[in-house]
Amino acid sequence: MGRLFGTDGVRGVANADLTAELALGLSVAAAHVLAEAGTFAGHRPTAVVGRDPRASGEFLEAAVVAGLASAGVDVLRVGVLPTPAVAYLTGSLGADIGVMLSASHNAMPDNGVKFFARGGHKLADELEDRIETVYEQHRTGEPWSRPTGAGVGRVTDYTEGFDRYVAHLIGVLPNRLDGLKVVLDEAHGAAARVSPEAFARAGAEVVTIGADPDGLNINDGCGSTHLELLRAAVVEHGADLGIAHDGDADRCLAVDAAGEEIDGDQILAVLALAMRDAGQLRQDTVVGTVMSNLGFKLAMERENIRLIQTAVGDRYVLESMKAEGFALGGEQSGHVIVLDHATTGDGTLTGLMLAARVAATGRSLAELAGVMQRLPQVLINVPDVDKTRVNTSSELATAVVEAERELGETGRVLLRQSGTEPLVRVMVEAADIEQARAVAGRLADVVKSALG
Repeated sequence: MGRLFGTDGVRGVANADLTAELALGLSVAAAHVLAEAGTFAGHRPTAVVGRDPRASGEFLEAAVVAGLASAGVDVLRVGVLPTPAVAYLTGSLGADIGVMLSASHNAMPDNGVKFFARGGHKLADELEDRIETVYEQHRTGEPWSRPTGAGVGRVTDYTEGFDRYVAHLIGVLPNRLDGLKVVLDEAHGAAARVSPEAFARAGAEVVTIGADPDGLNINDGCGSTHLELLRAAVVEHGADLGIAHDGDADRCLAVDAAGEEIDGDQILAVLALAMRDAGQLRQDTVVGTVMSNLGFKLAMERENIRLIQTAVGDRYVLESMKAEGFALGGEQSGHVIVLDHATTGDGTLTGLMLAARVAATGRSLAELAGVMQRLPQVLINVPDVDKTRVNTSSELATAVVEAERELGETGRVLLRQSGTEPLVRVMVEAADIEQARAVAGRLADVVKSALG
């Protein structure tokens, strides 16, 4: 059996790859593994279970709840809420397990199962591996001790989760949003109720699009992966800014008053300065990834803020933040983690904090984001090559050195192996887009020649 867990839980086409049987079995296995790890410490365990609005989430939720309850876990079913809300409620309610059913920004046929440990933190790789092992043991017939009578888990609809999470969001804002008009694109996803409610309670005038989920339209031409509708709506309504989430609302991208995109790096830059000015940016450090735009790195250097870069993936950003006690980190894609207030990327919180900075300074979002110049990035995928040799080929190493010499201080080269496909990704940044394209094209040819 190949590894079920990817970088963000178990995902696949619902009812084909991700079946009810798999969801139920994983939930039983997770309960047993966390019990063995001492998570429950002799008390009756509790789980928080939430989902995004996908139609398949209805039967997968039923399967997860059944699995947990059959393993003796009491379940608080919170319904449709964002991933960060489930993580927050897992921590604030003192639950032992959190489960979110979502495939994030993926199209509707997909779904996923993501587990959180006590405190609302993602599971370590070792625990995920152990869950897979126990799941496979159960699937092949190894018996397990099934509680009966009063030992089975009880299931409760926890309707207070919505208000509890919104109150948390409002409570951590540094200032109100009175006087701002904000357009919110909810991707017909998990934040369709939460985000408009939070922005309105914070004082903003709210216009919503993509806020009518029907179970089938999640991420369909809207949200953080399709900003066209948001750009047009911000200009049409004369709004100060627009905020876009993905299906499970752990991402946030933005649009300024002119309809121009503000990506995750720019959002991080704005929040880094805001938190530094408020004395909240511990060690004057922000965490990004190797894919962070060079313009972001240069801007942080000018502002005397240290940038630490990790491998691509919000879990690696979070690991670095937790290990060193940093307060802010994120990715260009819009996963932004404010560790004092969230244990995972939180799109609604990020959008609120961005709007709060606009309101507090009286400056436009475009002006605030102008702290960094986003350099053009050219990305070329080179397929059908031996990606394992990307870091050992002397021919390729020489070509990279020559390319970086040509680009100078305002350019860079990054070569990455794909995690799932036999290809190498060539990324070149430069102030001159034509120069970046030319250098990327030449390097792609070298990759094909050296590794093909």
